Amino acid sequence: MRLIELEIRIAAPIERVFDLARSIDLHVDSTAGTGERAIAGVTSGLIGLGESVTWRARHFLVWQTLTSRITAFDRPHTFQDSMVQGAFTSFVHDHRFTTQHGVTVMVDRLAYRAPLGPLGAVVSRLVLDRHLRRLLAERNRVIARTAESEAWRRYLPR
Repeated sequence: MRLIELEIRIAAPIERVFDLARSIDLHVDSTAGTGERAIAGVTSGLIGLGESVTWRARHFLVWQTLTSRITAFDRPHTFQDSMVQGAFTSFVHDHRFTTQHGVTVMVDRLAYRAPLGPLGAVVSRLVLDRHLRRLLAERNRVIARTAESEAWRRYLPR
């Protein structure tokens, strides 16, 4: 099992950051480089407990499809999405939110296992860790930039 953890501090209310992190529309905008789009389940708006989304995206020149479900949800502190169908053997993404000195701290914890046993483990260390870390970091930068400006209004219901 591989583990990736990222932390970012965002000068915006915790509720806003939490909701932006579960916005399907913001996720699509933050992953424009992979052509990612939601093709089934919740395909726009905010995703919640028990709901699923199927993503289609191009990674390493190959089109991938991945379905994840929200398996834990405690607004505005944590939610978890878990892969229920896709290329990985396992893929669980925990999103945690706290407030420190008026700033929201968002922590991503992604635990995954690639297919193909020992070969998949080598590919994970050499290629996938860096690729997934870069995707998460970009997504987090977009969430922060959006939350700290008036752009958040485009993604969240009034």
